[in-house]
Amino acid sequence: MAEDSPRIGGLSSGLAVILNSEDGKENLSKSRLVSYSDDFGEQSVERALEYVFGLPNKSLAPLNGPIDSSLVGCIIKNHLNSSSDALVSNRDGVCIVDNGSGPDVIGLEDINICGEIRIIKPPLLLESIAVFSSVRANVCVWKGKWMYEVILETSGIQQLGWATISCPFTDHRGVGDADDSYAFDGRRVRKWNKEAEPYGQSWVVGDVIGCCIDLDHDEISFYRNGVSLGLAFSGIRKMGPGFGYYPAVSLSQGERCELNFGTRPFKYPIDGYLPLQAPPFFSSFAKKLLDCLSRLLDTQSVERAEHSSVEKLRRLKRFVSLEELFYPVSHGICKEFFSAVEADYRSAEYIGWGPLLMFLMGIFGVQAPHDWLSLDRVLDVLLEFQGSHVMFEHIINALSCGCKTAPLVLTECPYSGSYSYLALACHLLRREQLMVLWWKSSDFEFLFEGFLSKKSPNRQDLQCMIPSVWWPGSCEDASAESSMLLTTTALSDAVSKIEEKHRDLCLLVIQFIPPISPPQFPGSVFRTFVQNLLLRNRGAVLNMPPPGISSNSVLVSLYSVILHFLSEGFGMGNICGWVKSCDSSGHDIGFLHRGGHQSFPIGLFVKNDPHRADISRIGGSFSHLSKSHPLHDQEVEVIRWEEGCMDDEETRVTHLTKQKPCCCSCYDLEFTKCSKYPIRTTAKSSRHHCSTIPERSAQVAAECSTGSLNDEIADKPSSSDHSESEFGYRPVQHMRTVPRDSDVSSTTLREEELLDSLLLLYHIGLAPNFKQASYYMSHQAQSISLLEETDKQIRERACGEQLKRLKETRNNYREEVIDSVRHCAWYRVSLFSRWKQRGMYATCMWIVQLLLVLSKLDSVFIYIPEFYIEALVDCFHVLRKSDPPFVPPAIFIKQGLTSFVTFVVTHFNDPRISSADLRDLLLQSISVLVQYREYLAAFENNEAAKQRMPKALLSAFDNRSWIPVTNILLRLCKGSGFGSSKNGESSSSSVIFQRLLHEACINDEELFSAFLNRLFNTLSWTMTEFSVSIREMQEKYQVMEFQQRKCCVIFDLSCNLARVLEFCTHEIPQAFLLGPDTNLRRLTELIVFILNHITSAADAEFFDLSLRRHGLSLEKVNRGMILAPLVGIIVNLLDASVESELKEQNDVVGVFASMDCPQTMYYGFRYLLEYNWATTVRGEAYVPKLCQLENFLSLLISHTETRKIEGLQCGESDADDGMCCICYACEADAQFAPCSHTSCYGCITRHLLNCQRCFFCNATVLEVVRTIDNTVQR
Repeated sequence: MAEDSPRIGGLSSGLAVILNSEDGKENLSKSRLVSYSDDFGEQSVERALEYVFGLPNKSLAPLNGPIDSSLVGCIIKNHLNSSSDALVSNRDGVCIVDNGSGPDVIGLEDINICGEIRIIKPPLLLESIAVFSSVRANVCVWKGKWMYEVILETSGIQQLGWATISCPFTDHRGVGDADDSYAFDGRRVRKWNKEAEPYGQSWVVGDVIGCCIDLDHDEISFYRNGVSLGLAFSGIRKMGPGFGYYPAVSLSQGERCELNFGTRPFKYPIDGYLPLQAPPFFSSFAKKLLDCLSRLLDTQSVERAEHSSVEKLRRLKRFVSLEELFYPVSHGICKEFFSAVEADYRSAEYIGWGPLLMFLMGIFGVQAPHDWLSLDRVLDVLLEFQGSHVMFEHIINALSCGCKTAPLVLTECPYSGSYSYLALACHLLRREQLMVLWWKSSDFEFLFEGFLSKKSPNRQDLQCMIPSVWWPGSCEDASAESSMLLTTTALSDAVSKIEEKHRDLCLLVIQFIPPISPPQFPGSVFRTFVQNLLLRNRGAVLNMPPPGISSNSVLVSLYSVILHFLSEGFGMGNICGWVKSCDSSGHDIGFLHRGGHQSFPIGLFVKNDPHRADISRIGGSFSHLSKSHPLHDQEVEVIRWEEGCMDDEETRVTHLTKQKPCCCSCYDLEFTKCSKYPIRTTAKSSRHHCSTIPERSAQVAAECSTGSLNDEIADKPSSSDHSESEFGYRPVQHMRTVPRDSDVSSTTLREEELLDSLLLLYHIGLAPNFKQASYYMSHQAQSISLLEETDKQIRERACGEQLKRLKETRNNYREEVIDSVRHCAWYRVSLFSRWKQRGMYATCMWIVQLLLVLSKLDSVFIYIPEFYIEALVDCFHVLRKSDPPFVPPAIFIKQGLTSFVTFVVTHFNDPRISSADLRDLLLQSISVLVQYREYLAAFENNEAAKQRMPKALLSAFDNRSWIPVTNILLRLCKGSGFGSSKNGESSSSSVIFQRLLHEACINDEELFSAFLNRLFNTLSWTMTEFSVSIREMQEKYQVMEFQQRKCCVIFDLSCNLARVLEFCTHEIPQAFLLGPDTNLRRLTELIVFILNHITSAADAEFFDLSLRRHGLSLEKVNRGMILAPLVGIIVNLLDASVESELKEQNDVVGVFASMDCPQTMYYGFRYLLEYNWATTVRGEAYVPKLCQLENFLSLLISHTETRKIEGLQCGESDADDGMCCICYACEADAQFAPCSHTSCYGCITRHLLNCQRCFFCNATVLEVVRTIDNTVQR
């Protein structure tokens, strides 16, 4: 056997060592056979060096001196080839114009910019300031295959591609809008070459678009994240040398993207295409050096793994200690590495973003468990060199960029997406010198945002992430449900891993103390970052956001981090002592769950900070309030109160009471099984169909957790029984204001500040996402309903062409359902985890208590930012509608959020709230909640609601708020009207609020009179609008979708208003039967008006068709909805007029008989009697009331005949100028003063309800004078 042939054995002539990689980052083990020594010679060092440097066996002569950097340098220079990369060769076909940065540097030239583009981060991160901006690079190509990459910082309108020098750019025309100009726009999913055509996929923030041009075949194509979007253009015109195609982009205002022409390694290189910018000469040599360092680390891992056998061989002088080799060899390699980088300074960026980053990732591992030890050893060596700081700046930049562009891949879960970049970044930044290096960078905040970025999926991405889709009632494969559950569980775990690393990174920043004078407190850097981020993103909620807005994923990630800190605790042990309001007992209990004593610094509202000054406040703008309601020395005060102090004693639920709030209780019910949709979130250890609460800190569980939410008494005693010394403060039952403890607290990051930032982040970042999630959930339910209806039609109508159309329609609906189910699943995974719901619930509790406390201080309340209320209301309803449900509806308000009811009923009509939109938001919340029996009960048990809501509702019924007020009143009065017990209407009604409304109307006649006047006017307007819309459709004889929706909405509103009017006649009939007959006459005219419009339709079938909503039968939408309350009104008046005290008052029959359209009125009443009420009313209870109506019609006919006979007997001479010229029914017995125009008192009274001017001469009316028997009575 040859001398150098290895054989495995003890005292062999050639020692064979199998290197088995134990590194957890590799799924497959690696084996390499390496010779370390000959026979019994002393050459083990040479053989080890040969392996490290990848040299052939025995290529190194015996070493005579020590192993040091000089020796390593000689080996590298003599044996490693430093030739350039293959990409450097064959660069024919590209021409770079020198723009001052160097002859071979690609960039942008000012002369090639149309519009206004700024570079917000070197080298080529662009943002458009103008409405539309375009730019060309200083490089052109005319033969060969070339590409460049564009990383999307925003996902709006951008046109990316290629253009010749002759392509004109204007304020409205850019890349792709002219000949020899080609572009792709993923926002509109179009390709552009003078004309637009459908092409590609929609893009999202973080996408990497590869723009490729093949001038050998005259083709242009585009790639999204390395996946081809197909051939975009073929047959493009050939160009000559120096007159080729330039990379070019056009951006709408505020759009941002980063161009990479090859200065950095491509994220997704495409085979056969070269980068426009040649890689640096040193790049391949650098990779070889890093490979040597990697092999050196491999030997270290083997030595650790085979420790016993290695020691035995070392004692026999057969095996050199590799530990002794590591430092001199690694130091020598790094010395050569940094020497070469310094020789070509422009290569640092390419190597830092490419070979060096991949080297560090390879050592550390992309999945857990990570090789911390090996990475730390390498970092120790690298950081000894001065040039390492430049390289680590590029490493940090590359890691931040990687977080933006890394997609979630199902097969890589749970260590997918940005996890690997974040894990490495967190480990690097634990070293103080690297944290200082990052902090001193001018791009610190930009890079921080990059680390917090998460790439969102588009439709195609969701198809890969969630390949199997299932929903209740679907006809999919039986395994689809379990497959989808496993998929969403894996994605949920991946999202959790990323969020955990976000928290680790933020904790590092919070703990970091910058090396500046004067000394800063921990948290100062994090506070500055959050403040600046919020300052830049205040306009994110606008329809046209200003330039510079951060990615939404950054806002969502930062919100999740802060929410976890406040809800679950910082998890920092003693390190969190810097947080001023941390629990003195040392437990890391989440701020939102501590309960008991609460405090809030008023200075957050009243300080004139630049990042808060232009935020809208409850009382108006800050500048206006500071002048009209200045506060003196209030900024140094703190408001204090006891949790639950604004709630009723008997219904109070706090973190310190025996019964815990929903956010801190455990329950066993599997609410997910009640879900309308199929997705369930599970903990990583759970594989069953139930939604479990992820693990939280033991302190939170011990402090807040109880048994079942249905238990009335908790198992553990209340912590309110603990001694005062245990909590470090004296319990205070009532609110008070005290000075701040010290000046130090103003420089220390407070949890209250984080809470303030949390709410603004929710408002500008989370609320739009939840709105989108709500849309997909609603669309999913609607699409499933349409799909089921189509399936039913297919089964019933199996015939020819119609069946073919139905199947096509079914396929479309099915695709919509699948798409909606995937989106809903993604939103549940990313937004609706259990700990987030728990934190959101606790946030609602905390904020509503704060608002109620501050509402007692007028001078401070008006300074509260509007987003506090907006975030509170939106967060409340997101939790209420969450699916699967957070908690059962019966206890959602009862166990923790009774204060929310108190707040909305107290402030929906609060004049201190200057924004009408904000008051509407509170009113609409009431309107939504009272529709549900469980939530209505919360209002009935709330003292503030019972005291304030009835009168406030009546006064809020105006031109702006009448729709939600009507809905509320209708719900409170539901079940008390004629025919209101069928068609889905619950027979249950709020007897409590009906009584309270009755008392409010009786006790405040002026308020009720104004309400009744607005009710008459509004119902008259809605019926007029409805009749006009019907007439317009009848003239065209077609039912347009928009007009049909308009008719349905107006008809519903008219029905609701009529029901409210019916309630008024039932509860307060004296308003119509006592005193002047103005109200009774207006009511009569309105009934006749409605009957006339409803019964005079030329085509009854067309009338009913115009009201039919999609999916509803005519049994549920018909004329009976508006006719039933009319019957109820008349019957109510007849019943009330029978009472003795009202019998001698206004004559109902007489007023109806006085109408000037008796035939129309008779026809209308006859229509009411002949209507098929069995389709509208359940049971036979309506029959007696119809008998009353029939008797009334008989009396009306008799009364009208009598009046006609009396009129004939009196003759025409009686019809003289003494009659009212407005109604021609009554004597003109009143006149305006001072103009003296006359009319009847009823017409004048009605007119003055809405206008204070004479309807003849428009003069201002000062007084109304009645004339009786020619005698003036004032």
